[in-house]
Amino acid sequence: MSALGRVVRSGVGRRRVPGVVIGLAAMMAVAASLLGGTLLVASSAPFDDAFARQRGAHLSVRFDAGRSDAGQVSASARARGVAAAEGPFRTVTVVPHAGEGTPAWPMTVAGRARPDGAVDAVTLTDGRWAARPGEVVLSAGSAVLPTPGKRLAFPGLPGEPELEVVGVARSVTGTADAWVVPSQMAALTAPGGAGGYQMHYRFTEAGTAARITAGRQAVTAAVPPDAVTGEQSWLTVKESAERDTALYVPFLLAFGVLGLVMSVLVVGNVVAATVGTATRRIGILKAVGFTPAQVVRAHVAQALVPAAAGTALGAVIGHLLAVPVLAGTEEVYGSTSLAVTPWIDAVVVAGALGLVAATAWASAWRAGRLRTVDALAVGRAARPRHGRRAARLAGRLPLPRAIGLGLVRPFARPGRALAMGTAIVFGAAAVTFTVGLGATLGKVMEAKAHDAADVTVEPPPPELGPHGPLPRTEAAADPAEIAAVIDARPGTTAHYSRTTVRAAVAGTAGITEVVAFTGDASWGGYTMVEGRWIARPGEAVVPAGFLGATGTRIGDTVTLDGLGEAVRVRIVGEVLDTRNDGMEVLTDAATLPAAPSSAAVPADTTHHIAVGPGTDAAAYAAALNEELEPLGVTARAGGDDRESSMVLTLNALSATLTLMLVAVAALGVLNGVVLDTRERVREIGIHKALGMTPRQTVAMVLASICVTGLAGGALGVPLGVTLHGLVVPAMGRGAGLNLPESVTDVYLAPHLLALGVGGLVIAVLGALLPAGWAARTRTAVALRTE
Repeated sequence: MSALGRVVRSGVGRRRVPGVVIGLAAMMAVAASLLGGTLLVASSAPFDDAFARQRGAHLSVRFDAGRSDAGQVSASARARGVAAAEGPFRTVTVVPHAGEGTPAWPMTVAGRARPDGAVDAVTLTDGRWAARPGEVVLSAGSAVLPTPGKRLAFPGLPGEPELEVVGVARSVTGTADAWVVPSQMAALTAPGGAGGYQMHYRFTEAGTAARITAGRQAVTAAVPPDAVTGEQSWLTVKESAERDTALYVPFLLAFGVLGLVMSVLVVGNVVAATVGTATRRIGILKAVGFTPAQVVRAHVAQALVPAAAGTALGAVIGHLLAVPVLAGTEEVYGSTSLAVTPWIDAVVVAGALGLVAATAWASAWRAGRLRTVDALAVGRAARPRHGRRAARLAGRLPLPRAIGLGLVRPFARPGRALAMGTAIVFGAAAVTFTVGLGATLGKVMEAKAHDAADVTVEPPPPELGPHGPLPRTEAAADPAEIAAVIDARPGTTAHYSRTTVRAAVAGTAGITEVVAFTGDASWGGYTMVEGRWIARPGEAVVPAGFLGATGTRIGDTVTLDGLGEAVRVRIVGEVLDTRNDGMEVLTDAATLPAAPSSAAVPADTTHHIAVGPGTDAAAYAAALNEELEPLGVTARAGGDDRESSMVLTLNALSATLTLMLVAVAALGVLNGVVLDTRERVREIGIHKALGMTPRQTVAMVLASICVTGLAGGALGVPLGVTLHGLVVPAMGRGAGLNLPESVTDVYLAPHLLALGVGGLVIAVLGALLPAGWAARTRTAVALRTE
């Protein structure tokens, strides 16, 4: 081993505490950055690959066949800016029966002769394409279990046609739930129903929402204004595809930045302190022939060795943390197992080690410039000349002498105190941010549960079959009878019923839940983001996910199919809700047809009750159950307190990363206090010789960090609040949610005060170990130290 290698190995072995601090800081930065970068790529890569491979549609438009004809729709393919088009395809919304164990939900069926084409080439994942009438190909994301050989019946249509599932396919932009040959469409269209036409377009420019809007205006210019019943942009589909992982990206990038900044600060502080306390050793190295560049390289290498170990461990942790987050994105649009991309590993690892090397080089440059004679003459670091005025002031304060000696120590070493304080600032900021994030997630879950009701009346849960819930064989209780029993019960102050049916929105594939209210549900725990609550039939409020998926906004009108007849509702407000990926429409029950819940479309009705002041909800529910028993429904007190897997994952990740940041901050304090106590070991010996007890020694060392801890906490809390205000709304947008102030404004004055004290707690935790070491130091040994 070379002489330089022996110096590096000796330095790493001697400075174990600084090495642990550097390694942990590097581990934290790499783990968070690697996970954030992985999710940033994984959130878009599967969709982008599939969209290019399948020539996905930039825009899909559905036209009403009663207000336009095939010639007008076909002519739209020649509009300005259209690079390619496919269609028109006849479409219809039907409600199939798939046998016992499979609920019947509305589905959009398109008549298409072949799966390939210039636009929206559908990929078969199982079986074959439909070749004749009586065959159907189901979408891989269909509500009906997509199994070849299954038969679908349509009892509500003339002749009660049946279709055999012969294949399963996937459209990257989700243009339909099923496909049949064009000649089959006549049998699937109800008498008097015109159905619709579907066109898929690719534009020469489609990278922004403005360009998609311009393309839509061009292709719909030749048809009547009311002929367009729905549309879908590839941008909204892409956003929905990325939603599961995009939620985590702002949160993880914030922790990654905090970790990288703390790594730079910790490494710079540790190397600078090492140079300051090893002045005589540096002089000896130069005296025996080491060049200035070799001295600098030795200090850089001493920082890189623990940083490399921390980086390797951080990479492993980043990969392990990515597993539960990426699990939800596997098999998205035909992709298989997702893993950390190798180039992300290379960039993060090289970037972290490069930052450590650059920071260590800048801090160690002073060691290379020291003159050999001066370094040998100084020996140990020069005594601090700062803080004399503060020491005199502390001597006049009515404080124990040990406390006063400790309080003035930051003024004697302001640079070191600043470095430790900065670490505490970031630790306190991480704790503040994590507390706020947990409070916001709790409010989001409250909004999702809509648990403002004191008592809820529900039908019994359905029996489970091999493929899920079995259809109910008994007749459902009459909601009017249940409402009469509730209204007659003493203690009832407000009551509304909620009926959920499944429908399809014109222009989009998949299921949309329609929630119909009887009575005033505005008190039921629904958090409004924008607009207002429904006031009359024909109005609806929807979540942000619905607005994004359909490309609509407040004031627009949408058409609901699959309810027996087409229902048009006007959107008057946006509600905070995460159920069914935000694909919900909340409206008045009078908006729907008289019998939207036929035998083909299952509906669940629940009743929500507010009891009067002084009424015990549990006793009320027990008494109500006696009266409701003949109707076959059950009342229960309280709301839904279940947490989603997303919330659990976020809380676990934030707690883990925060603990790592706090540990880095505490170890940064530990390193600084260790250097300070070793530098003052002779002074501590003098104090002990004059009568200072071990307990007073501990108090002196802990007091030396109190001012720094309080200052760091006071600065870290506002930084954490600011970080919360920037990151949490970005996380909401990544999840397809617009968060109102009532959800993001979670900090109260007592909470902020307690969090400010957290900086002092971090400082004390970091100083406890060196304080104990100082208290145990023998007086004679300390006095002999030079």
